[in-house]
Amino acid sequence: MSFSRKVKDELVKKDFTVTGKEYKITSVDNEQSYIRKYLRDKFLEAGSVTDPNKDYHLEFICQNQDDVGKIMAGLQSFGLHPKTTERGKHPIVYLKDASEISDVLNIVGAHSALMDFENVRILKEVSENVNRRVNFETANINRTVRASIRQTEDIRLIQEKLGFKNLEPGLREIAEARLRNPGASLEELAAGLESPIGKSGANHRMRKLARLAAELRSKTAEE
Repeated sequence: MSFSRKVKDELVKKDFTVTGKEYKITSVDNEQSYIRKYLRDKFLEAGSVTDPNKDYHLEFICQNQDDVGKIMAGLQSFGLHPKTTERGKHPIVYLKDASEISDVLNIVGAHSALMDFENVRILKEVSENVNRRVNFETANINRTVRASIRQTEDIRLIQEKLGFKNLEPGLREIAEARLRNPGASLEELAAGLESPIGKSGANHRMRKLARLAAELRSKTAEE
């Protein structure tokens, strides 16, 4: 059974039926109940909502622009932001924002379907957050590995061509620390020095080593 069918079956069980009646608002107090009833009937008549496991999309297929105007106005009265398009000869009023689709299900009285929709939405958001976190951590690890490989290559070149004894103490310390800990992050290297420094200080030293390695490579190429 489609998600739209579940919503409509729930509404029908609550004795909400399509009447085709023109709703005329006669008082401010009754305005929302009339609008809810109108939107409920229009959804039963020609509405649909996509299974939230696949996508977020709720729409009303309209017969004419008068329908479009009334449905748009009804949804907007609840603070929603519907959009319009056309499919074949029929204008369509639709929403794609998950929170606004939840609001519509609540407005028309499909509370059981609303709970199902929100459960799927929460699980999807949790899964997306976990994936974003994993991707972020993976990117950080990859950056650390690439930086470590590049720094290690520079340091070994300096060790071979110049020797650590010719480096100033701070550069020698960070260079030796990198060779001892090729997989460590810059923060870890900085914190593990005999006199711990900040990440910016460690980065400054690594940049000086990189410039020195570049100079050594340039000299080698000229020889």
